[in-house]
Amino acid sequence: MRAVFLADAHLRRPDDDNYRALLSFLADQEGRTDLLVLLGDICEFLVGYPDSVFPPYVPLFEALARLQHGGTQLVYVEGNHDFHLEAGFRNRFPCRVLPDGGVIDLDGRRVLVVHGDLANPADRGYRLLRAILRSAAVRLLIRLLPAAWTWAIAERMSRASRRTGNDKSRRWPARDILIPYAETQLAADVRAVVTGHFHQPLHEQLAGGELIALGDWITRYSYAVWEDGAFRLECYHPARRS
Repeated sequence: MRAVFLADAHLRRPDDDNYRALLSFLADQEGRTDLLVLLGDICEFLVGYPDSVFPPYVPLFEALARLQHGGTQLVYVEGNHDFHLEAGFRNRFPCRVLPDGGVIDLDGRRVLVVHGDLANPADRGYRLLRAILRSAAVRLLIRLLPAAWTWAIAERMSRASRRTGNDKSRRWPARDILIPYAETQLAADVRAVVTGHFHQPLHEQLAGGELIALGDWITRYSYAVWEDGAFRLECYHPARRS
């Protein structure tokens, strides 16, 4: 079995370098990847409108649909920039959506896949914001507002998020957050934890299993592969298949 994991592309426009690289990467996976797991923040902002998708993301979903038609299964873990997806995907783009992450099976091995935004229990402000954004009231509001209005609001929120994210990464280094989090999860009958969100690639062997943090698809183009019974972290180079 070959499974591919990636997160944190924060795609904005189809002519951006990282967007074009991701489309190239997805094309390379056709016919050779059994499972693709997207671990959140693939798009800078995405919500699941029942009958449409934001125009900049049409090429992405066309590429994902081609993978599905070729036999690749798709799991989408929601992040803090892409949420309320399940209802919108149900008829238009059927795949397994995990709003809060979940356990998947890789060759009989239980693996926890999460975005990672809940790994830090000390970030209470974010947890409150997350609860509000994922509430039924906000879901209803998103469906009532014109998509262009929602996009404009999201642009403002994304700029604010980037500013606060830099402060948080200095205050809470990724490794200091992720290793205790993974150790707790590995004690609960899983053999590996795969996460995004922190934009820093890590592969750590821990008591009871391993931690894989995916890095990002903004400048690193990093991702993980499960193949031949093992995980490995890789970086994509558009000029060659990897």
